[in-house]
Amino acid sequence: MNKSRNMTINDVAKAAGVSKGTVDRVLHNRGEVSERSRERVLQVIKDFGYKPNIYASLLASKKVHKIVCIIPEFSAGEFWELTDKGIGKGREYASGYGISVVTVQYDQYDLESFQRACTKAMDENPTGVIIAPMFRMETLKFVKELSDRGIAYMYIDSKLEDDGYLAYFGMPMYQSGYLCADLLTDGRDVRKIHVIRIARDKKGHSDPTVTRRTGFLDYMSDHYPECRIENVFIDPKDNADIYAKLDALFNGDSRPEYMVMFNSRIHLVADYLRARDISGCRVVGFDVLEKNLAALRDGHVQLLIAQHSDSQAAAAISSMTEWLLIGKPLARKDNYTQMDILNRYNCDYYLQK
Repeated sequence: MNKSRNMTINDVAKAAGVSKGTVDRVLHNRGEVSERSRERVLQVIKDFGYKPNIYASLLASKKVHKIVCIIPEFSAGEFWELTDKGIGKGREYASGYGISVVTVQYDQYDLESFQRACTKAMDENPTGVIIAPMFRMETLKFVKELSDRGIAYMYIDSKLEDDGYLAYFGMPMYQSGYLCADLLTDGRDVRKIHVIRIARDKKGHSDPTVTRRTGFLDYMSDHYPECRIENVFIDPKDNADIYAKLDALFNGDSRPEYMVMFNSRIHLVADYLRARDISGCRVVGFDVLEKNLAALRDGHVQLLIAQHSDSQAAAAISSMTEWLLIGKPLARKDNYTQMDILNRYNCDYYLQK
């Protein structure tokens, strides 16, 4: 048999010496199939490049699917804007198979806003959910409800350590924190590091960078056990608060030399350093906001650890689409994306297509 794009499920069955029903069960990973028959079917598929017609599968099932994406609210130029663009790309892919993709947003600083978003998501009667988790305990309650109802869910950007998620698309969070510490210290004699953190909800329910922070602290414990780590909490919506907190640092007994943020807001530190005409600090942050790139260019930030969050969201939606339609298994549960290191000399080319 010659390889052909027009190969049918009947052709696969004939080549493997099994019934059409057996091929169908192997493709959809359901029902009982002997290991010998499964191997023969999979070998034929591999040899001849058979790809099931998932659009035909959708028409045959007559089941209506909907994917709901739950992400934080954002303004132009903020981190989640790029993720939203990826959702748009995924929506185009899913719509080709009659699957709608709905986005529900929440205030990442407000637990009740997240709860309302979860309720709204369930009101959409989804068959699949993709979620960017911020509030750990509330997210675990929500995904348990999804599991109880038989609704598949995936994480993007960060994940929680429960067993029920179908897939994760994003950075390896712990390793990104470990890498960050290595880049910040760079083999130097580092005695103190200031970690600039976002003051989130007052009850401390939201802490999306906790795994990254753990990786950072473990590196420091392994390589710089005598180094002092000092946390400084700022309100990202209040410039007066930011400047007051950082002024207190720079007017204190010792001038900060090493500064880091584990989210996408390192530009807030850069804005302060620029306004106060302060140089000589080694500053490392995350993500490719234009304000962060500007800080790289003018030297107020030395390094960014970057990721293509748009590609992560698009890949999650396309994978969910194929899972819903034909039960296509994912090659990996944890789809870790690369951690890219940007400096002032390569940052201008990162987002070019």
